[in-house]
Amino acid sequence: MRTLPIIITSCLVTSSFPLASSFSSLATRHSPLATSSPWQLSWSDEFSFPDGSSPDPSKWTYDLGGNGWGNQELETYTARPGNAQIRGGNLVITARKEDFTGPDGIPRPYTSARLKTQTRFAQAYGRFEARIKIPKGQGIWPAFWLLGEDIDRVGWPQCGEIDIMENIGREPAINHGSLHGPTFTGPTSDATKTISLPTGQSLADDFHLYAIEWEPAQVRFYLDDNNYATFNRSDWPASGVWVFDHPFFILVNVAVGGNWPGPPDSGTQFPQQMLVDYVRAYSKN
Repeated sequence: MRTLPIIITSCLVTSSFPLASSFSSLATRHSPLATSSPWQLSWSDEFSFPDGSSPDPSKWTYDLGGNGWGNQELETYTARPGNAQIRGGNLVITARKEDFTGPDGIPRPYTSARLKTQTRFAQAYGRFEARIKIPKGQGIWPAFWLLGEDIDRVGWPQCGEIDIMENIGREPAINHGSLHGPTFTGPTSDATKTISLPTGQSLADDFHLYAIEWEPAQVRFYLDDNNYATFNRSDWPASGVWVFDHPFFILVNVAVGGNWPGPPDSGTQFPQQMLVDYVRAYSKN
């Protein structure tokens, strides 16, 4: 989920990893990893508040407004329960088609929510995972991602960005995993790879587990425990800067429209909802 327009200047990987036809999603909720694993739970939200509650304010805050977010997005992000609330043990982020003008004074034809742990939680390295059922439709752009906690001081892309889950509605079976950082020769240095479900399946049909395992010189990407991408510091473009060496905070959101997905069309149904069963972060034992 880019925060500014991106022009790919040095792309480490742009390939697709198809899953076998026997693939099955993690439809059953998993407990936190056992202490015998290499990972120790350091932070989580299981979204166990009563139905209708707002997300836990000790864990989450919001990005607000309709300024396009550097991507020409069409929504206004709000903190209203109609766009983000707890229901059935899930965080429900709802994108709505409605005319709305937020406190920034920018009128928009859609609303949604973008939650973040900035100032609440950030961590360098570890495993970050979320079990999510994504929305669907042309122009719908859900994401689970990380930003460097120094973004307010150094800006983007110098802070770094890790996209654990990005999907655009016209590609219902494809998840994008990416790293974005600064470069000496252009706007960004990037590494990205995709993973595809078998033909006829859609990520929006069920819950899936999206995860990374991040170490000082390597970031590994997973969909339902399938390791589909591994990016190494030693392979980073020579013109780029590896900035994945400091704490990052977590974001979850549903964007509408933008340069990459394009706008909704006549077949896009609203409201669209993203269900987040849990978000968890682990450190190395």
